[in-house]
Amino acid sequence: MQLKKKASSKKPFHFRNIKRWFKLKYLLLTRAKGGPGMVAAGFSVGLAIEMFTLPTVGLAFFLIFPLVYLFRGSMAAALIGFVFGKVIYIPMTYFHMKIGGLLLPRGTRQFLADHLPDWMDTFIRSNLKLFIGGVVVGIILGLIVYYPIRWGLELYDSRRKERRKQRKAQLMISSESTH
Repeated sequence: MQLKKKASSKKPFHFRNIKRWFKLKYLLLTRAKGGPGMVAAGFSVGLAIEMFTLPTVGLAFFLIFPLVYLFRGSMAAALIGFVFGKVIYIPMTYFHMKIGGLLLPRGTRQFLADHLPDWMDTFIRSNLKLFIGGVVVGIILGLIVYYPIRWGLELYDSRRKERRKQRKAQLMISSESTH
């Protein structure tokens, strides 16, 4: 007795389908149930967290999950913001170091220098500057990008709804003229 193989409904992978997949994910993201605020909050959280991931050896990534939940953001948008943050991270390190240097307490140098070798003192201080500056710059960037993303998605949504209304009115006019 032979068992028949089920025909798989899953289509084979083709590179030409990648563009369609990205378009689908984009549409799902722009039409998320929580609306533009949810997408903008997720993106802002991801971007803010990326700004201080390097000094934490990547452990800051795990902050995305509770913060997305706390701010009711979109996880997909947070991951996009995190990746975008990776793109702009290197140019932003200058600001991280400057702001971190301004905010780092002045007595830190004496305390660390007394207890640690010079190379470790320099390493820890530079990472502290990167961390403190990254947190401040991340929060500022998150707040700066939140509103333009939200307003852009609201504009996109209102235009889409307007086009749907116009198409529906056009269909009503054409169906009335045929009767």
